[in-house]
Amino acid sequence: MSVLDVSGLTVTAGPQRLVDDVSFTVAAGERVGVIGESGSGKSVTSLAVTGLLADSLTASGSVLLDGVQVIGASDRALRPLRGRAAGILFQEPLTALDPLMRVGRQIAEPMRRHLGLRGAQLQDAVRLALEDVALAAPRFARAFPHELSGGQRQRVAAAIALAARPDLLIADEPTTALDVTVQDEILALLDRLVAERGMALLFISHDLAVVTRMTDRVIVMHRGRAVEQGTAEQIIGAPQAPYTAGLVASARTLDSALDDPSDGSAR
Repeated sequence: MSVLDVSGLTVTAGPQRLVDDVSFTVAAGERVGVIGESGSGKSVTSLAVTGLLADSLTASGSVLLDGVQVIGASDRALRPLRGRAAGILFQEPLTALDPLMRVGRQIAEPMRRHLGLRGAQLQDAVRLALEDVALAAPRFARAFPHELSGGQRQRVAAAIALAARPDLLIADEPTTALDVTVQDEILALLDRLVAERGMALLFISHDLAVVTRMTDRVIVMHRGRAVEQGTAEQIIGAPQAPYTAGLVASARTLDSALDDPSDGSAR
């Protein structure tokens, strides 16, 4: 059973096609990666499947999220799906989080709206959500986003995205703005939480190593089109599209340079 079924998705900005006839599915519990260069249409696709495109963009085709048609639906009709059918984890938590609202209240909002929690039950749920993302101290619930580090903010954003126990987590380059050590911690956190909760995952990145680490099946995007789809092993071991072959070769060249300290390119 698919939690997300995308067919012929096209997104335009005037005459320009940002996403061009893209089709894919995400089954319940499946992990799917989307990879491509900046401007390939990855993030626009993630916004289209949740009905969050800017008014200046136009979407056509079909997007079924938990069986509900997203394309053409009103914002009011989509509110019950956002957070419950799909939780969304954005690239930059400082802009995704409300700067004027304490962290605990932001985590509580989807629990109140989608799960109907109130009072002490809601407070306990917020505390457990923060513990799940390794922010167990009570001070975190009372903090404002600017009082936290980048890694802590992204943990809060993950807690919000997962607060209503969604069927699908959409992670749009969630570690790009973080340093390498914190990036690894966030990836391990997401890996654990997705596994524990049996959710589906749509993971978007420009980093081939990260995508193959986090997902089982990969969609390669280039200039708005899905040029190749396959398992992570197929994409790395036997890429079919020229763009994919170049992407894999570039990753291998970088790995070789980093593994060989005598190579000047590694410095």
